[in-house]
Amino acid sequence: MAVLSTAKLFSLGYIVHLTLASGLNRRLDDGIGLTPHLGWSSWNVAQCDAASERYALDTANKFVELGLREVGYEYVNIDDCWSLRERDSSGNLVPDPEKWPNGIRAVVDQIHELGLKFGLYGCAGQMTCASFPGSEDHEVQDAQLLASWDIDFWKHDNCFTPCTGVERPQTCWVSSVDTRPWYATMRDALASVRETKHILFNICQWGRNSVWTWGYDYGHSWRIENDNWGDWESVVRIAARAGTIAEYSGPGGFNDLDMLFVGNNILTEAQERLHFGIWAIAKSPLVIGADLNTIPESSLNILLNQALVDINQDELGAAASYFVPPGAPEPVAGEVYPYWAGPLSDGVVVAFAGASGAGTFSVNFSDVPGLGEGSFSWREVYTGEEGTGESLSFDVAQDDVAIFKISTTS
Repeated sequence: MAVLSTAKLFSLGYIVHLTLASGLNRRLDDGIGLTPHLGWSSWNVAQCDAASERYALDTANKFVELGLREVGYEYVNIDDCWSLRERDSSGNLVPDPEKWPNGIRAVVDQIHELGLKFGLYGCAGQMTCASFPGSEDHEVQDAQLLASWDIDFWKHDNCFTPCTGVERPQTCWVSSVDTRPWYATMRDALASVRETKHILFNICQWGRNSVWTWGYDYGHSWRIENDNWGDWESVVRIAARAGTIAEYSGPGGFNDLDMLFVGNNILTEAQERLHFGIWAIAKSPLVIGADLNTIPESSLNILLNQALVDINQDELGAAASYFVPPGAPEPVAGEVYPYWAGPLSDGVVVAFAGASGAGTFSVNFSDVPGLGEGSFSWREVYTGEEGTGESLSFDVAQDDVAIFKISTTS
């Protein structure tokens, strides 16, 4: 009875989740960020060396050549190290002329001509994480500069911000230090240029202060954990967190699980499928962190999975989370639970995750939140296998995943 009661509670949670996700009253109501952003970021490719015009334009052209633009990827985002080490005499950020020989605006214009968008990186503190100028005390000035360059996206990091005492460490993990004030300052600065340019605002403070409980008033997405370091342990750590806080995501404001390590020749193909699949159904921004000139075909095929991208971009904007079928064990903190479900505008997504072991996973549709008694049609998004019935059973290998679109409309 205890497990069945838990399943009922998860179902009730989805009713609340659907209500929150269907409106913007708890999120930045500025008309953008209604679905998670899709794109690419430079950092995981070559760190500071990738913060250049060459990488930006090459990646934009690869979006077109490889079919990523057609699937829905649109943001080409440059991370840390794009500017000079000092502001100019007027206090403005200055693009490094060796990396940006034609300046930022010329690159933005070319990327826009391809039907894509362009983003930049900054920091709430005195310096960025790589010790370039931060935006502290320059927020409005920086927002005006971004608008003049027609920038579409701004990632705001959390290095060299106030901590305890006088010193400003690169990273501060003291939980009592409230990060909200400096994110409010940048939010308001970006809002002040909205008549000129709407800029998507990504909060990157690594999940401090339970940001998922308040981020919707500050940005369009917020990082929920420390960085994805590219190893399997990071995928498990971040996915395990995402499975418990889905109710805080919705149109206009999403939990950000960090950049994807799909195509970096680190994870196995099965691990890449689970990594991408959970990020997609959890409604995280899907931001590629791989060199598109060398990405393996198997990894590219995962990123080009239109069915998964469509689930991620579903207009309802509701993230999948754990559900507990009758007789199944309870979730364990820090582990990726096998059973996930989430509402879609035309159905339900169900996932069986094998991160804690291979197995045959089964569920009656009557026990899935958002479904009920009766027969439903389903399709597995990686294999294309289809079926109809009142239940679902599937073999999943170690570290792999099976993800199903359950149709509730004829």
